[in-house]
Amino acid sequence: MPDNKTPDNKTIEKTSADVSLKKLLDAARTEITEQDPADVKALLSQDDVILLDIRDIRELQREGIIPGSYHCPRGMLEFWIAPDSPYYKPALSPDHQFILHCASGWRSALAAKTLQDMGVTKVSHMKGGFAAWKECGLEVEEKT
Repeated sequence: MPDNKTPDNKTIEKTSADVSLKKLLDAARTEITEQDPADVKALLSQDDVILLDIRDIRELQREGIIPGSYHCPRGMLEFWIAPDSPYYKPALSPDHQFILHCASGWRSALAAKTLQDMGVTKVSHMKGGFAAWKECGLEVEEKT
């Protein structure tokens, strides 16, 4: 039976109300761990923690970066972390604790959920993203 049919073969009309970023984010946030920027800052001293910046390279060049973060563009995240991918990066082995961040926390929340779905167990995201980090007055450096 197609996804848009009821058991009695009536067509279910999809509307734009069925597509909701808020619903998607709310659902992800019920299943992921969110970290405040101050907590992330404290965790960065641990050897197994990797802060993954999933923003686009243009965002890094324009806004700066968090010192010690590892840039992994959102479009490559699954490919760089999956050991069976031809694009796998050994520096991103699954034995690390990953904290993801983007500009505002939306992309990183969805990406953290995706990594959990892939079987990555030690993953969270920074609530509020890079903007929240800056609002807390935490260190930012220029992307070189």
